[in-house]
Amino acid sequence: MTGFEGSYMGAYDRISDQALMECKICWSTYDPAIGDDFRQVLPGTPFNALPDDWKCPNCDAPKAQFMVREDPGAPMMIEQRRIDEQVRNLIADFREIWNSTMRDVPLSNKALSVEAVGFRAHEGRGLGVLFSPWFMNLVLLPGADEDWSGLKAGAKEMVDFPSGCYEFIHNTRAQTGGYKACSLFSPMEEFQTQIQAREVAQAIMAELFKQENRAETDRRSEIRSSREAELAEARANEAHSLEETPIAEGAGLTIPSRRQIISAGLASEVMAIEPPVAGVEREAE
Repeated sequence: MTGFEGSYMGAYDRISDQALMECKICWSTYDPAIGDDFRQVLPGTPFNALPDDWKCPNCDAPKAQFMVREDPGAPMMIEQRRIDEQVRNLIADFREIWNSTMRDVPLSNKALSVEAVGFRAHEGRGLGVLFSPWFMNLVLLPGADEDWSGLKAGAKEMVDFPSGCYEFIHNTRAQTGGYKACSLFSPMEEFQTQIQAREVAQAIMAELFKQENRAETDRRSEIRSSREAELAEARANEAHSLEETPIAEGAGLTIPSRRQIISAGLASEVMAIEPPVAGVEREAE
């Protein structure tokens, strides 16, 4: 992965922020983790972000004379580009649904538009949040060597994350192909702005990977089972409402819903009722 006159003909978009660059004149190395103290470039500054007039601190050669010595971030960059392409197709699919089917549906929140948030590689697959005027879902996309075109729409699968195990629904779309979706919100009427929906989606992506949330979700399930058994004897006709009722144990302790946990508590602020788990495809219909 080396070359002259700026590796890849100076195409900086082909090197990652971690790339170590080497001057072809004097063989000095620019390490982004170190920066360039001589020219007051702070540690953590990638080669791409250096000023156009930056020169080799050893021989004064221009940036164009540097080539890639090593790029540990290249595989991650290539994978992220693959995921970004999948996400573009996903967005295109649901914008088409919005324009052709959902625009005039009463449950759609016209203050919102289709947006993908936080998509990144997770165990070789793309993972992120997709929201639209009528739903917000956690979405899994197939890996580079996976073909999900044969997924059976509506089939369910449990997927494990540090914060707990969540139910995903299998779906397929024309441009996206196969994907898996876990419902977070539907409808979206309580969201006032696109920014608010985006912030909730960002919080979900953060809370999803916090191990400490697993104890809360697991404990909530245990407490709920015990409490439901007790109430079934006295109030059998009301037992179905427990899914939407905070369950307490001890002095004033409320066990939050799983959705509240992975949204950092924001779910309770924007919506009072937790919807049943469903896939994006089902909500689109």
